[in-house]
Amino acid sequence: MPDDVLDALRAAADAGGEDIVRLAGDTDAVAGVAPRYVAAPGSTAEAAALLTVAAARNLAVTVSGSGGKQTWGNPPRRLDLLLHTRRLAGVVAHAAGDLVVVVRAGTPLAELQAKLAPAGQQLALDAPLPPGGSATVGGVVATNTSGPRRMRYGTVRDLLIGVTMVRPDGTVARAGGTVVKNVAGYDLGKLLTGAYGTLGLVTECAFRLHPVPAARAFLCRRAVDAAEAGRLAAAVLAAQVVPSALEVDTTPDGGVEVAVLLEGTPRGVRERADTTGRLLGGATVSDEPPPWWCAYPWGTGDVGLRLTAALSGVPRLLAAAAEAGRRHGVPLAVRGSAGTGVLHGGLPGAAAPDAVASVVADLRAATAGLGGHAVVLTAPPPVRERVDLWGPVNGLDLMRRVKAQFDPDGRFAPGRFVGGI
Repeated sequence: MPDDVLDALRAAADAGGEDIVRLAGDTDAVAGVAPRYVAAPGSTAEAAALLTVAAARNLAVTVSGSGGKQTWGNPPRRLDLLLHTRRLAGVVAHAAGDLVVVVRAGTPLAELQAKLAPAGQQLALDAPLPPGGSATVGGVVATNTSGPRRMRYGTVRDLLIGVTMVRPDGTVARAGGTVVKNVAGYDLGKLLTGAYGTLGLVTECAFRLHPVPAARAFLCRRAVDAAEAGRLAAAVLAAQVVPSALEVDTTPDGGVEVAVLLEGTPRGVRERADTTGRLLGGATVSDEPPPWWCAYPWGTGDVGLRLTAALSGVPRLLAAAAEAGRRHGVPLAVRGSAGTGVLHGGLPGAAAPDAVASVVADLRAATAGLGGHAVVLTAPPPVRERVDLWGPVNGLDLMRRVKAQFDPDGRFAPGRFVGGI
């Protein structure tokens, strides 16, 4: 039977062909919601043409990169067209002298780092990977994922200095530029970062870069409990050792480990490692990170949480998490930055939904009292049905007004974000 929508989408794609625009298959579902069509634009212009057709046909659209975080957030309320960024890949420009790179959104983060390495440069984002997965530049921006070194280099929002996007109606918009101090126009990059693809399709990003450090050292120290881990972290923060990352890892059996990353010149790292070792007392020193470094504390199909608190509240948050797991009989692992107050928690996917809901409620009460939040990033369907993934969020009315300005028909990743945005 003829499909005029499929024909219109294929006509809009410059490359054409069934592999570029096709009917969806069994593996194309997003959080259990199956699309009807899949398209893989190879340029901003091609993406704009496809989205113009989607707007004219009132198609609901969701974007996919590597697919590793498709279970994050709420399932889309409806989904007609899945836009895949696999052909939107590669470095557009690398101004090594200015420490700036422009890269297409579908580029794997690991591939980008490999391209920058010969120049002795890096995009200082060591975003944790989903279990068994990889991350694209666009996916990292959409979910605002930053790893341990956010403590020194900042988050995605801090490193993103320019962006090209296609709005849901097919209009191309650009903001920022390719110089670090550019302040022209609205800062769309900050708005799009962490919006879960609900405001439009990001096709290119400009980032500020940093030199690759000449030396690094990881110092690890086991702690008796969360209180001791907090004291060790506070001692490192109070000293003049300038860590690039300060991480903590707790296991359901009560194990706690603190790890510090130092970067810089060989001599400087050695001297600061000596000082940090004395502060920690009995730490091991290595050129390689501990096995749990920059990895989420959950597996495929488990419950993943994002927990935040003021720096002074990290020890109390760790203690509250351990108590919540014990109280409700669910093993809870917590891992993340004691230097920024951004942690992640993992619960077994097989845990009873009511028990998970109780743990989440306890953690939301704890984080609220510590100046933070508790968000469920990913969870199996029975838990999603029982738990509000996002919880209370300030500024929801403003977020809805922004959504209405960018996507008045509510067609882009509808329902994926907080408050059903």
